[in-house]
This record gives sequence, structure tokens and C-alpha cells, in this order.
Amino acid sequence: VNTAVFVIPVVNLLRISFNEALPGGGIGPGPTLDNWFKLAEDSFTLEIVVRSVGMSLAVSLLTLICSYPIALYLHRAKGGWKTFLFVLVVMPLLTSAVVRTYGWIVMLADDGLINSVLLAFGMAKPVRLLFNLTGIMIGLTEILMPYMILSLLAGFGRLDPRCEEAALTLGAKPLQVFRRVILPLTAPGVALGCLLCFVLAISSFITPRILGGGRVFLLATEIYDQAIVTLNWPAAGTLSILVLVIFGAALVLYTRALRSLD
Repeated sequence: VNTAVFVIPVVNLLRISFNEALPGGGIGPGPTLDNWFKLAEDSFTLEIVVRSVGMSLAVSLLTLICSYPIALYLHRAKGGWKTFLFVLVVMPLLTSAVVRTYGWIVMLADDGLINSVLLAFGMAKPVRLLFNLTGIMIGLTEILMPYMILSLLAGFGRLDPRCEEAALTLGAKPLQVFRRVILPLTAPGVALGCLLCFVLAISSFITPRILGGGRVFLLATEIYDQAIVTLNWPAAGTLSILVLVIFGAALVLYTRALRSLD
């Protein structure tokens, strides 16, 4: 049943992507490849695809860099302190992404907290952090950090403190222990977290729409505009299938990464 609930809408989207778009939001009955040809030939759409994939990869990397030390510390924590930290990590998931995104507007505005601190330290003028790709990446990184931390913790089960102690005993420096012991053992969790964050970032709509101010065009926002604003459902269906293809490619890369790690 769960498979059917997922497959039937996807098949319907695929069917719509081969229909003709009629004026007023209508969908023509006859099959056509025009939507896919337009997708391949339109430089604006291709730019959106490249920007969306690049932004999602960058967000995944930033989220990993910010989350890895937290997850490692949480993994090594003991007793009630570990429970308290875990609650702090999960707590943002209990708050709506809309609320958290509007909170970032207050933080990233020209007269917001971040720019106020920078100006207090001698910055000549406010840094543009809102209604651009930078603001979107900052907001998505914070919003996706709990998912990355939980994924990393799931992969830290292979991390045995005795391996670290043995490496230190044999004369390895802390950086060498991290690079040659800790990182390889936690690599499956890293791969899982990056896959999850990439998928969530490239399909995110609320945060790019609000923090981008309608000035940054990504796949999710373009699908919304085609479906709701211009009422071009075949074009929206085509872009939606493209997003699913990107998901599939990311899953294939994740599977190959796991095999190479084994």
C-alpha cells in the first residue's frame, strides 16, 4: 500500500510531463515531448538546475562541518549530560521550519543581530545576508543540522574508543588518529547525513522562498511558480520528475560510496 501511494502520484506526474500545456491552466490530452525539449534547451532552467544542485552540495558540506564536532562530542558524552545534549539537538525539530526561517530574517537583516555585531567590530557597512543565496544557505544549514547530527550518531556505532587508544599508544598524533581512525569508521554516517541533507536541501521550498525573497530561483520555487503562478502543470510535472531523477542519482552515489567503504 505504501509503495502504491508513492508510485501512483509519480506516474501521474510523469504522464503530465508528456502533455501539452493549454492556456488557463489546461492540460492537453495528446502526448508530446515539447516540455522535455524546452527543459533541455532553456538556459534559464538549466541554470536553475545547476544552482540548485550546487547550493544543495554546499549546504550538505557546511552542515557536515558544523555538525560533526557536535555529534562526536555527543557520542562521547555520558549519563544525564548526554541526554540533555540530545534533547537540545532534537528540540529544533519540534519548531516549525517557517518560524525558524522568519527568525533568521531577524538575524540576517541589514539591521539584524549579525550585522550589528559586525558593525560594532568596525565593519564599514552591513553585509548583504538576506534575499540572496548566502542567506538561503545559512538558513538551510541551521535547519538541517539536527538531521545531520542524528545521521552521524547512527553511524558512530562502529567507533570504538579502544581503536583510538591503540593509535595514540603507537605514537599517532591526534590529527592522525582523526584522519586514519575516527573518520574512516564514521564514514557511513557521514555518507548517510550528506545524502539526507542533499535531498532535503534540493527539495526545500519554504526557506528558499522566504530567505530568497523571490529573487533566488531554485528547482522547488520554480515548480511552485509553474504550477501555481503560471498554471503550467506539464512544466511543473517535468521539473518534478527531474528532481526525482536527481534523487535517484544521489541514491546511486550513496550506494556506491557505502560499497567502497566496506
